[in-house]
This record gives sequence, C-alpha cells and structure tokens, in this order.
Amino acid sequence: MRITASTTSPMLMRLAGERATGALLRDQGTLYLVDGHVVHAESPAAPGIDVLLTAGGALPPQGWQEALSLAGTRHEVGRHLIDSGRITAGELEMCHIGALFDAAFFVLGPASGPTRFRYGVAHWLGRVRPVSAETLERETRRRRALLASVWPCPELDTSPVVPRPPAPGHKLTGRQISLLRLADGVRTPTAIAWALGRPSFHTLIEVRRLAAAGLVEPPRTAEPGLPMLPAPVSDDHPEPDVALLRRVRDALEASL
Repeated sequence: MRITASTTSPMLMRLAGERATGALLRDQGTLYLVDGHVVHAESPAAPGIDVLLTAGGALPPQGWQEALSLAGTRHEVGRHLIDSGRITAGELEMCHIGALFDAAFFVLGPASGPTRFRYGVAHWLGRVRPVSAETLERETRRRRALLASVWPCPELDTSPVVPRPPAPGHKLTGRQISLLRLADGVRTPTAIAWALGRPSFHTLIEVRRLAAAGLVEPPRTAEPGLPMLPAPVSDDHPEPDVALLRRVRDALEASL
C-alpha cells in the first residue's frame, strides 16, 4: 500500500494495508472497515443512509425503524431490508454507496483533532458493497477539485445560504428551486441537504454553481490579507468566467 504526500489519510491507507477491521474516528465522522475495505461512513455533515432512503420515498420511516430494531444488534440491517422485501438489493447498494462517498468526503477533510482507530467495531448496517481505500481517496480528491473548479470559495460550504433574486428571464432548475426555497440566510448547505434528504456534496456543488451564477450571496467575512472575491457574474452572462475563477483560486492559494 503506497502512501504519498497527496494521501488524504495516511492512517486509512496503513489500515487498509493491514487488512484491519474496526472504526476510524476523525473530527467529522467515522469510517468503518472490514478486512481493510471501507464498508460504511458516517458524518454529522452528511445525511445518513436512513435519511436518503426514507426522504426519497424508497422506504417508509416505519420500515426503517423495524429493520433497525430487529437486525441492528446483529449488524444485519441491510440484509433484513432486502430479505423482508422492503427494498431491492440494487436500491440498497445504490443508496449505500452514495451515502458512503458523501460522508467520507467530510470524514477525510482537514482535521484538527486526533485520528483514532478502534479495532473490531462493526456497523449495524452490515456489509453491502465494500470500497477500497484507494478508491475512496481518489474520489475524495476528485470531489475537492470539482468544488474548486465550480467556484473557488470554500467559505460557501459552511456559511448560511443567502439567495439573490434571479434576473428576468433566468430559468431555474427544479433542484435549484427546491434548494433556494430553504435558503433563508440561516441554513447552511449541509442543513439544506438534511432538510431535502439529499447528499451534502451534491448540495455543496449546487450552492457553488448558484454563487457563480450570481444567485447566492458570497460570504461577507474574509480572512485579513485574502483577496476579495470577484463580483457575481452579470445577468446577461450567466455562465461563469472560468479564467477569472482560476485567477482568483490561484490568488487565494498564494495567500494561504
């Protein structure tokens, strides 16, 4: 197992090489491993698989609670949902992998506290579709790069979402409309994701796209010495100026 300078979590890679089983705990959540593969992830910044399943209508809330009560202590909630006919194996797998990558993005983010590993700890969901540590690392880096390419303002991810009225004739997508309805100047992107029952990362992307199109206020507070963000894109040109965004990103990185 090769660990490089760009590795998001050297400890995760070492545990994968050891084929360890247990729970990796960080500031923003937990990764669960079985034989060195990640089988589940949880983060307070990302709606869990229970929220994604029930909010999306794939599973009624009482069906989830029943599975948790009957199979949680055996670590077989996923298997119970399939065997009871509540959902299909394909539905569970798709929702599980989405929840895993979503939570892992935050778990593997910059951490200020200690990273710990508890050997032997198992998750109540059970194994659904294990993911290799290399795959998780690669996807996390890809998502970070994607966020930066859309709009280089990390403060948007944790700031209350303050909407701006769209320009006359500007058509919003259904996803944008449902997001902006909850943008009350108090909810952050992750709070909106929880309310909508959608993955948090997808919501972060949408908020940055809205900011690039001038439909969301950029955060007003900035660190001393950092350059000001550019003005929103004009109403006549809703597409962001990619060259300008790259220059702002480079300036921000140079100031850190």
